[in-house]
Amino acid sequence: MKKASKFEKIAARCWNLLNEGKPFTPIFVIGTMLLFHLLDGMTLEEGEKIFHSFLLTVPLFVLYYIYDYPLFLRNYLWIPYVIFLMISSFVPTTLLLLAVSLYFFFTVFFWGTLYYHLRIGTTWLNFTRFWKLVLKNSDSTSGNAQEQLPKALLLLSVWEYGVQHNVHTPSFIAFYVFVFVWSFILHRYLFDWKPKVIDHYTNNVPPNEKSLSDRVIVLVVDGMRKDRFEQANAPFLKSLRTNGTDFTQMETVYPARTVVCFTSMLTGTYPFEHGIRSNMVWKLGIRVESIFDVLRKVGKKGKVLGIAHLVDSLGNDVETVTAVMHNDVADRNIMERAKQLMTEQDLHLLVVQFIGTDQTGHSRGVHYDEYVQKIEEVDTLIQQFIEWLHEQGKMDNTTLIICADHGQADGIGGHGHLDEGERYVPFFMYGPMIEKGKRIDEKHSLVSLAPTIAYLLGAPYPSHSRGPVLVEALKKEGER
Repeated sequence: MKKASKFEKIAARCWNLLNEGKPFTPIFVIGTMLLFHLLDGMTLEEGEKIFHSFLLTVPLFVLYYIYDYPLFLRNYLWIPYVIFLMISSFVPTTLLLLAVSLYFFFTVFFWGTLYYHLRIGTTWLNFTRFWKLVLKNSDSTSGNAQEQLPKALLLLSVWEYGVQHNVHTPSFIAFYVFVFVWSFILHRYLFDWKPKVIDHYTNNVPPNEKSLSDRVIVLVVDGMRKDRFEQANAPFLKSLRTNGTDFTQMETVYPARTVVCFTSMLTGTYPFEHGIRSNMVWKLGIRVESIFDVLRKVGKKGKVLGIAHLVDSLGNDVETVTAVMHNDVADRNIMERAKQLMTEQDLHLLVVQFIGTDQTGHSRGVHYDEYVQKIEEVDTLIQQFIEWLHEQGKMDNTTLIICADHGQADGIGGHGHLDEGERYVPFFMYGPMIEKGKRIDEKHSLVSLAPTIAYLLGAPYPSHSRGPVLVEALKKEGER
């Protein structure tokens, strides 16, 4: 199993510029504008007009970088565009047709077909399904057509208006003020579905100076929807759940992007504190302690086995695997690498990211049989891995935690804005220290993972850990 190369890590960061919605919007709009005028034979004088008009359009770029317009709020993006058309009576038809054509070429053919074929081996005909997924997608990526298109059309129209008319009239200053106030009001009063943030650090139980488990193994099935897991034929995972403790209302964090979720899970806190706000990490590393930092304080070793994206957040605590392999073998290769890590390093904490389910959701959609099949495949692989741990004598006093980092929504396996299917994830614990056959229906958050691991392994809590230790799952002292 190959590690992610240095080139792959750099390529992953570059891809995030086009994948994440915030950087994509300006890159796409600027690229489309320049291409349009270059094809038209741009002169030096026209270039100066384009540049000056761009400077006057920058406030709108900034505003649309700040405000996502998530989920149903994206419907309100058309209002500023309609008002612009009423003010200006200006429609740069050829430019807008070019933008729409380039957008669907990038998302449906370049991303949905070429990229996924070369990276994970999807069919060359993937575009026949992918175009429908792009139209339904609701996450914070460039593949969210219902958000990206109205933003791009307005930005291009305002920019081109400045080029054609040479000035921006006072009415456009008023228009900018309107768009800002409109965005602020919508996000202030309608954007109310973020999970509630825990306003204090972990304090429901003092840190445990004596370890309860010799090791903790966390198996994260990236992007596994809770309802689709219930529909899957996954007898081994469901038997672990039945014989352990099941948290039925385990909530992910916002925004539900993979690097954000893993960082919150392994620090015990939220993006505003650890500093990772999307898969596009502008400043590498976290601003707080992770579970790996506190384990080192007590002489214990931990690793997360995952793809290159996680390095941007957790650095050397990530043992990377290449994400450039056929999706049918990805999770099996990851399992084999997990065995190798446990043999070589005998870790006290191993966090494994299985990626096949997530990649299938992104490339083929979550409401198709392929997605459920990937859950069923990972069930078999996890069974094989646990059986191997038993053979190696590494399960005698080991706690297993099975979970997803986020679910996935409609469209191209969207996750970010907490649409249906994203918010609540499978989460259950199993082991000699864990209550059997217990079901916890109270709402909990994935930020509880890090302090719970610390408590089990006898380490202090990470410096900014806010999640409560999941003591409901632990056997009482007299039962251990």
